[in-house]
Parts: sequence; C-alpha cells; structure tokens
Amino acid sequence: MNLPQNDDKNLWVSWDDYHRLIERLALKVYESNWKFDKILCLARGGLRVGDQLARIYDVPLAILATSSYREAEGTVRGDLDIAQFITITRGELEGRVLLVDDLVDSGVTLERVGRHLKERFPKVTDVRSAVLWHKACSKVAPDYAVDFLPTNPWIHQPFEEYDTLRPHNLSAWIKRGT
Repeated sequence: MNLPQNDDKNLWVSWDDYHRLIERLALKVYESNWKFDKILCLARGGLRVGDQLARIYDVPLAILATSSYREAEGTVRGDLDIAQFITITRGELEGRVLLVDDLVDSGVTLERVGRHLKERFPKVTDVRSAVLWHKACSKVAPDYAVDFLPTNPWIHQPFEEYDTLRPHNLSAWIKRGT
C-alpha cells in the first residue's frame, strides 16, 4: 500500500516500519544494559509495542489501560483516565519496570502514570519509559525513544484504519483486500 508523503504535520507509518521501530526500541533498551523484570504497557497505543518487547525479552507483560484520545475518531485529546487495576499474567507488578507506550505527545500520560505507580505500587523499585516517538512538545522526555519529532506531526499508525471499521462492513473490507 502506498502511503501519503510525510511532512512536518503528518507522519505516515506502514506496518513494516512500525515493526522495525519496535525492534530498534528493543535494541536501544538492550544496549543501555539496564535490566528490568517486567514490562508495563499502556493500552491502547502501547499494547502492540509491549507485546512485541515482552516476546523479545521473554519477560511478563502487564497492561494498564489509559485513555485520553476519544473524540473525533481518537484525534482530540480529553481528560486522562487511568484504570484502577493492572493486569499481569505472572506475579505482581514489582521490581524494575519498563513502561512502554507508542509515543509521548504532551507528556501528561507518562507523568501521571509515573505518579500512579509510585502511589499504588510500592514494590516497584525503578521505572524507565520507552516509546517509539518522542514529540518535541512533550513536557517529559522518555528514557528510551527511537525517533524524536521536532515538528510534532500527527502520527498515522497502520492500525488506525480499524478505528472506523465496524462488523457490518467486514465483508466489503475483506473483499477490498483480495
């Protein structure tokens, strides 16, 4: 599929590019020599990133649902909601945690989740953050990022096409792809 041209306002990302970015993020963390016990991904944007990193590192994956982009098909930021509970398959959230999301935009989510972890998870001894994209407008910097975006473009991620797909459209959708 041909994507539109990238410019200062829009960054279009293919599935292949997306997966390469995750691999590059995994390498950045590895080359830092920082060891962590668990990955905590922020759903929804960090789910795919967290899943792939947990597979690469073979560590437990925890999930914390957060949401601020809800209006206008996920393009308008609202108040940040943080779920009360964290889901994890093995053990509890403790020790050194790699906090993963797809991007840091304003920085509000990373900052608030950091406070949330300190207040509610005292067994967490160290947290570092890892994202694919770090926008210049962010008031916080992640510990690890693959790309710094000085012009703060809107990032068009490959899975966004599912934001408008509904079950009653699946038949036509599948036929379109054949």
